[in-house]
Amino acid sequence: MAVLLFVLNIAIGSVTIPYAGLLQVLSGSSTADGTWSTIVWSIRWPRAITALLAGIALSLSGLMMQTLFRNPIAGPFVLGISSGASLGAALLIMSSGIFGVSSVLNPFSSGHLALAALLGALVVLLLVLAASFRVRDIATLLIIGLMVGSTTGALVTILQYYSDQESLKRFVLWSFGNLGAVTNSELKLLSLVVIIGLLWTLSLTKALNALMIGEAYAKSLGLNVQSARLQLIGATALMTGTLTAFCGPIAFVGIAVPHLTRMAFKTQHHLLLVPACVVVGATVMLFCDLVTRMPFSEQQLPINAVTSLMGAPLVIWIVLRRKKV
Repeated sequence: MAVLLFVLNIAIGSVTIPYAGLLQVLSGSSTADGTWSTIVWSIRWPRAITALLAGIALSLSGLMMQTLFRNPIAGPFVLGISSGASLGAALLIMSSGIFGVSSVLNPFSSGHLALAALLGALVVLLLVLAASFRVRDIATLLIIGLMVGSTTGALVTILQYYSDQESLKRFVLWSFGNLGAVTNSELKLLSLVVIIGLLWTLSLTKALNALMIGEAYAKSLGLNVQSARLQLIGATALMTGTLTAFCGPIAFVGIAVPHLTRMAFKTQHHLLLVPACVVVGATVMLFCDLVTRMPFSEQQLPINAVTSLMGAPLVIWIVLRRKKV
């Protein structure tokens, strides 16, 4: 299914490319229309790869956070990392208009915008890590993460209130999420981060299995809970922060996909759940990105809106289902 959706993401767009022409482009043969090759390799291919990587990163991050906090509606953004990235982006885009401050970073450069978002995510990560050393109770850490996210969200709102119209519009467009803004050079960095995050997550499967039952049980098995907690937060922050920086915030995928995976594979063992989340997450994100396309039109729906429309009903159903149990 994921392979079929990947091909459809490359084939479907505002410009119609015949399947014969698409096969010629993918095989490296010359085509009747030279622009087809540019469209496929410079626009559609990077976007499809980005969607695949986004699905993997968000799904794995959501799985780790739900296991760490033992909370079914915990997601990759629960620690406020995404809010920190949004604050970094907002400061770059709107500070010059509000404070008249010039920056060495260009707010109209996607690379500089990603860097600012990464710096914002890093600051929040350091705050959460500092709190994790002082807090023993995982529920308290969850509350701290939510409050940090609320605080950064409030700062973003203040910046929006005082921002000029042009800067505000640019930030709102960034907050919609965009899988098509990642260039080929940025895609290499994003791919490296997701691969590192995947391998890191695979190395933590035993810790995840132990923490799923509870920290007391994990300690009785000899697990260093503090070290495992820090690694889970670090892996989640690495993938979520980088993805948000390049693509903007993308909601609900990280919450919904782990539940879909558990229901589909009927297992709680993370050695199976991790690779399963990779497949299901990539499939879901490729499908959502396909939904955003409007054939024969240059208009596209925001990816954040599509994932929310699909993910929110599922989360509601999960909560109601747990209430009945």
